[in-house]
Amino acid sequence: MSEARIIKKYPNRRLYDTAISRYITLEEVRQLVLDNRSFQVIDKRTHEDITRSILLQVISEQEQGGDPIFQTDLLKHIIRFYGDPMQGTISRYLELSMQMFLEKQQQFADQLRGMLGRAEQPFYQLRELAEEHVPIWRTVRREFLKNLGRENEEKLLPKSNGKREQSEG
Repeated sequence: MSEARIIKKYPNRRLYDTAISRYITLEEVRQLVLDNRSFQVIDKRTHEDITRSILLQVISEQEQGGDPIFQTDLLKHIIRFYGDPMQGTISRYLELSMQMFLEKQQQFADQLRGMLGRAEQPFYQLRELAEEHVPIWRTVRREFLKNLGRENEEKLLPKSNGKREQSEG
């Protein structure tokens, strides 16, 4: 894989792509992502990596369009997880869910291509395929809820002061 493109963000908020020697827009950054191109955005003044911040701006711009991915309630839930003991868990859960979704999407596309290549009953096979993936999603949801319950129990339990432990024994 080629080396990551460097994009410099200047104090005037403009993004300069050093690979093509010109200023680019957030839409062009989005296109780099769509093209699966490796890049890094560096703040020209502080030399900090601000790639995440720029990607969040791209998402924000896309969300302002007509068909957002993140509904208002979901965004509120995500905001509530910042600083919460479950922050790491929700982050990992979302990451694993996305990975599994992408893997299953690829498998589904491969299987669909195979089914459409045959003159057999494609709708029956599609139903079987969907039923095959339901237990996987149920397992992911069950594990998440189990971890969520465990964290909530820990928050609700009073701090141990020795008296409770003695009375139980």
